[in-house]
Amino acid sequence: MIRHLMAAAAAWAMAAPAHADALADAVTADMPSLLELYRHLHANPELSFQETETAQKLAAEARALGFEVTTGVGKTGVVAVMRNGPGPVLLIRADMDALPVTEQTGLPFASKKRATNAAGVESGVMHACGHDTHMSAWVGTARRLAAMKDQWSGTLVMILQPAEEIGAGSRAMLADGLYSRFPKPTHAIAFHDSANMPAGVIGYSAGYALANVDSVDILVKGIGGHGAYPHTTRDPVVLASRIVSALQTLVSRETNPLDPAVVTVGSIHGGAKHNIIPDEVRLQLTVRSYTDATRRLLLDGIRRIARGEAISAGMPDDRMPEVHVQEDENTPATFNTEKLTADTAERLTQRFGAERVVRTPSVMGGEDFGRYHLADKSIESFIFWVGGVPRDRWEAVGGDASRLPSLHSPFWAPDAASVISTATEAMVTAALGVLGKS
Repeated sequence: MIRHLMAAAAAWAMAAPAHADALADAVTADMPSLLELYRHLHANPELSFQETETAQKLAAEARALGFEVTTGVGKTGVVAVMRNGPGPVLLIRADMDALPVTEQTGLPFASKKRATNAAGVESGVMHACGHDTHMSAWVGTARRLAAMKDQWSGTLVMILQPAEEIGAGSRAMLADGLYSRFPKPTHAIAFHDSANMPAGVIGYSAGYALANVDSVDILVKGIGGHGAYPHTTRDPVVLASRIVSALQTLVSRETNPLDPAVVTVGSIHGGAKHNIIPDEVRLQLTVRSYTDATRRLLLDGIRRIARGEAISAGMPDDRMPEVHVQEDENTPATFNTEKLTADTAERLTQRFGAERVVRTPSVMGGEDFGRYHLADKSIESFIFWVGGVPRDRWEAVGGDASRLPSLHSPFWAPDAASVISTATEAMVTAALGVLGKS
């Protein structure tokens, strides 16, 4: 995989653009204004469901292009519709929200914003996941497709989604009538920048692209007392430790080795002093899977193991662990449907060349774009990656992305020009594959 990406980066670095045609030329001409927009968005990030200024600015861009624009969909989302005769209905999505991260990139337009999230915690705010590149390419794509109306027929539904980072934005827009108040899509496409690929290289997966993501809280109950007299207590610290160890067997011994799954205990809190056995311990888990069956196996297994270990430890019935799955934070797996994936990958390869379009493994990260397909599985769906690592940095580490800032890092600074130009050209190409007249 790394060798393939290194070869792609080297080949692209030595070659002229694969297609010096009208689309590529138009995107190139548009880049100064798109980069100006990107720098503004980067310097003025907004947290999930707080994207009011961002939505207002980009809604104005869409209105100026002739789209019918509705704001406030799913709290802060934007829906821009362009009807252009009979044909398919294509949804193009970009996400708007930033992260509660204090930026440390040193960029001249670095964010200095601070904000308070829904939990009341104040922090710095940064586009550490690259949503600013997504929105800039969204505008670039809208401009190109509005200017190319003679080349396509159908309906374009371009949405700006809030709150992807908390897995709630697509759910909110769907609940607010995205598929009933506006033309219902036959196809949906999106992209995400990547910190694991050299700038300008496109990656895609067939089938599952990103995972189910579940957050699980376990309240491990005990009977507290003096640390010198453990026989008079039921120690929840020991019980929690046994639960953590036993949970590992869900993946190692209960899940098919060919079916990816992850159970990670990311937090364990209990007790306040050396010589006090506490009444309770709290565990926080992240659980990842692709299929619904594996998700059920893992979640049911967590409940069973927690209760079984408590019974083994002699806990009374009224002190059984409480297992709570945070359904509001669930992000479903994102699935790239067969026909749209194959057709779009072929079109992208024709445009950019085989060196810049790479089939990549699925990942265990989450992305709520998958809900647009799950809401109606007749909708064809495709999400792809656009590499953002500056080529000099990629080459300096020999393609070892683990030595570079990741997404969500305060140091993540993609090659924005490469991401935006590549993504805009790729999104227009994908759109014409669905809506194109020929």
